[in-house]
Parts: sequence; C-alpha cells; structure tokens
Amino acid sequence: MKMLRYLAIVVGILIVALIAIPFFLSPNQFRPTIQEKLTAALGRPVTVGNMSLSLFTGALAADDLAIADDPAFSKTPFLTAKSLKVGVEMMPLILSKALHITGVTIEQPEVSLVKNADGKWNYSSLATSDSKAAAKPASQSATPDISIAKLQLKDGRVTVSSTTSPKKHVYDALQLEASDVSATSSVPFSLTAKLPGGGGLKVEGKAGPVDSKDASLSPLAAKISIQGMDLGGTGFIDSSAGLSGSMDMNSTIASKDGEAHAQGKVMLQKLQVRKGGAPSGVPVSVDFDSNYDLRRSAGKLNEGTVKVGSAVAHLAGTYDLHGETPVLDLKVNADKMPAQDLQAFLPALGVTLPKGSSLQQGSLSTSLKAAGPADKLVTTGTIGLYDAKLAGFDLGSKMAVLNSLTGSRGSADTSIQKLTSNVRVAPEGIRTDAMDLVIPALGEVTGAGTMAADNSLDFNMVAALSSSGGVGAVSGLLGGGGKGTKLPFKIQGTASDPKFVPDVNGVATGVAKGMLGNLAGNLAKGQKGKSGLTDALGGLFGKKN
Repeated sequence: MKMLRYLAIVVGILIVALIAIPFFLSPNQFRPTIQEKLTAALGRPVTVGNMSLSLFTGALAADDLAIADDPAFSKTPFLTAKSLKVGVEMMPLILSKALHITGVTIEQPEVSLVKNADGKWNYSSLATSDSKAAAKPASQSATPDISIAKLQLKDGRVTVSSTTSPKKHVYDALQLEASDVSATSSVPFSLTAKLPGGGGLKVEGKAGPVDSKDASLSPLAAKISIQGMDLGGTGFIDSSAGLSGSMDMNSTIASKDGEAHAQGKVMLQKLQVRKGGAPSGVPVSVDFDSNYDLRRSAGKLNEGTVKVGSAVAHLAGTYDLHGETPVLDLKVNADKMPAQDLQAFLPALGVTLPKGSSLQQGSLSTSLKAAGPADKLVTTGTIGLYDAKLAGFDLGSKMAVLNSLTGSRGSADTSIQKLTSNVRVAPEGIRTDAMDLVIPALGEVTGAGTMAADNSLDFNMVAALSSSGGVGAVSGLLGGGGKGTKLPFKIQGTASDPKFVPDVNGVATGVAKGMLGNLAGNLAKGQKGKSGLTDALGGLFGKKN
C-alpha cells in the first residue's frame, strides 16, 4: 500500500509540474529565436505570430507565418500561413530552454510563384549564399543551416503568375512532405496538388542541395504523374485557340547545373487542337525525350513519337517557355500512315469527311513545320494520300455535270489514286495550294482553296476528264476533243456537305474560245457557225434547251 501511495504522490507531482511549466516557460520567448533562424536560413525576413506550447504533442504553435518575397518582385509575402507548428525536443526545452527543432508543419500555406520578363523566378534567391549573407544577424559570425527531420505543408495553395501578364494559375489542395530537410543535402520529398482547371499532380523524388547562386537551378531527380489534366482549362494557352481534351502523363526528370532531361509518355483523350475542330474519337499517345535549359527557359524536343492506332508520326524541334505563351518550332514527318486509323482523329485537326463517308483504305504521308505561339500556331508543308477509298461518298451524284461529260456511272464509293497538296493550317482556317487529285473514274483534278474555321469551303478546281463518252458538242465548245477536256468548277458548302458547282465564268470563257475555234473551222469548210452557247451551258447545268 505504501508503494502505491508513493507512486500516486510522484504522478501527482509530475502532473502539477506539467501544469505549472507553461507558467514558468513562456512560448513567446522562443519567437525571436525561431524568426532569426528561419530568416538566416532562407535569406528572407520571416515573422511568426503569437506562440503557444503543447507539452503532450511536443510542439510550439504559432498563429501566423509570413515569409517575405524577393523585393525585386513584390512587397507582398512569398508565403503566408494561418498556423505553424514546430516540433521540439521537450527535455532540452524544459531544462535549459534550448530549442532543438524536430519537425515543422505549415497549415494552409499560400505561396506566390512569380516569373519576370527575363524568365527568372521569385524563389531563385531563396536560401542562396547571397541572400543568407544579406539576412545574417550582426551577432552571428556565420549563417546557420537549419536541419529539419520532417517538413509538412498541408492544404496549401500555389499561385503561379508572371510580371508581364495579369493571368494567374492556381494549384489547390497542395500537400508536401519532406524529410531530413537541409539546404546542403539532397532532400526526399513527395508532393500532390490539384491542377488549374481540373486533374491531379503527383511528384516524388529528391531535390537539392540548394544551388548557392540560384535556387531554381538546384538539382532535382523526380517522377512526375499527371492525371486528368484539362488542356482547355489550364489557362496556359488562350481558350479561343480551340485546344481541349484530357491529358495523362508519366515522366521522369533529372536536372543538374541548370540543364534538365525529361522523358516519358503522354496519353490524350478527346483531343482537339484547333478552333472549328471536334474532339478526336480515338486516344493519341506521345512518347517524348527532351532537354531543357533552366536558365533560358527553352528546350529541345529530341524525339517525339505520336501514335494514333497503328499510324505513327515523328516530332522534333524546339520550344520556348520564356514568355506567357509557349512558342514552338517543330517538324512533323510521317510515312505511309494507315488512313483508316486516322479518320477518327481528323476532326481534332479541323478536317471533316463528307457526312456518311469513311476512309476504308489508303495511306497518308506528310512533311510539316509548325511554328509560332501555341495559341496561334501556323503549320505549313505537304501532305499525300495514296490508293484510298472514300466509302459511302458518291462523287458521281455530287458531280452530275462532270459525270455526264465523262459518260461514267455513279458509284457508292470513290476511289482516290492520289491526293497531294501544299497546306497551311492556321487559326483562321486551312489553305491548300497546288492540289493534285487523281480519281480513275473521273480524271485528274487540280486547284486550290480554303476551308475556314467554320468548315465552309471555297475551292476553285479544274477537272481534266479521263473519258470521251458523252462529251459531244460540249467538249468541242470547250475546245477539247473528248478525253482531256478541262472543265472548271467550284467546291462550296461545308466539309461535311460539299457542293460541286460549275464555274460559270470559267465555262463561259472556255465555251467562247471553243465557239471561236469551231466558227473558224466551219468558215474554213464553208459551213455556217452555230451558236451553241445556250445549249452547252444548259447541258452543263443538267437543264433542257
């Protein structure tokens, strides 16, 4: 019984001591020390609010936290938080009032990342040798480095902006965990956040030691995972450009001495790349390998492989992230891509097949260059479609006039021997020049024209007919002898519902020339010249005399 009594007395004394300690140990007396150490370590003025002590959790808590920004960027704080918890070793704190930090937890931090016109970030001077020296207290002969066993940021928000633009990009629900934190070591960390516009980001790896001159150039080795990123909602590219879709990415990145190397895989769902287009009906995958210069905010795409089904295209070139909008200079090359695999992707490029039709065979080759700001990208080059079948499109019924001249019969499908053209794709639409289309049932069609952003067509074409059947007097009036007769026409309407219309001016000119030729021939034979203009034009439009 005496033993229990003594034990109860000891426990009672300890409880009283624990209750009494806060009255003799004021937590706020450690506030100057904490502020001084953090200021010296970060090279930025740091302030903390009213502090309290929890003996049971072994932590000092502060109501507020603020870390100043680089004065070259802003007078507002770089980081603010509603609360700060500092884990400490209790026995040294109680017995000798020594502050040994074991962990730091920052609740609901608000971080502002700003890039200036030269591409430099406001965190570049954080914890560097110059900033530490500038912030060093006069009483210290050397700037101490803080070592923290565990650092946590909970439920944070990061706002990314530029001094050259009012746009801001917000990353919510930030969670960061790092261990053995020191400016002089490689720090393991894990970070998650919600992306602007939707989707999630996860980064795991090691960062540091902090570059003594520029924190943004500190070494990094990490795995990056992005899930469900809304391309149209990020705000990095103007939404009016028409870019939309969902992106998943898995990548590795390693940087050292200001040079970064990244490689990985991107998967794009429902991709749309230009205004007036429509979401792709098939996923698009991109394997990439890239080098990036952190000082210049510019990089080189060493190799990019784009896959749509079994169709493969290759990318290479440069990109510049220096300004608000990425600037690209890329080359795209592809050889003998199966046309059938591409047809569900074509709407993403703003290319629409005639309603009810489909590409059931053929191959597509292309050589293109895409250059300019990402939201105003201009793509130029050549394309070629060979041995293709456009099923479900009766060209004969659409071009009844030409069909009557060639004497051929309509078909439910249209066979294309080749289609080659120079192209220019820009936000305002698609332009084709030097188009050369060979359709065995018809002949060779050449010309040029445009497809606007709303898919409206305006093409001027000339058909060199391959058959003399049914040509008759019209062929003669056009100055031809049957086979090879050239007939100008226009393609109007929309890509999904094209309208083939005879070029009245072109036909009239051809008829006039043909009539003069016939008249001269008839006069030479002593015959009277017939006025066949009305009959000819009536026949071209499918009308009776």
